[in-house]
Amino acid sequence: MQVTKLVSTCELGDCPTLYATDRDTILVQGATPADHGLALPAHETVVEIPMELIRKAMNDQLI
Repeated sequence: MQVTKLVSTCELGDCPTLYATDRDTILVQGATPADHGLALPAHETVVEIPMELIRKAMNDQLI
């Protein structure tokens, strides 16, 4: 899979980030919350990202 960084909340590489893939999908890097209360299948997870990241991606017309 080829991954391209779209937008991040910092330049250090360990912050919430959105990536595009060559599979026409988006990868999301963020914190894994433990208190979400959702019933997820074993092969799925959720991550928490700041709204600032989504706003930045929209302002940059990436999504």
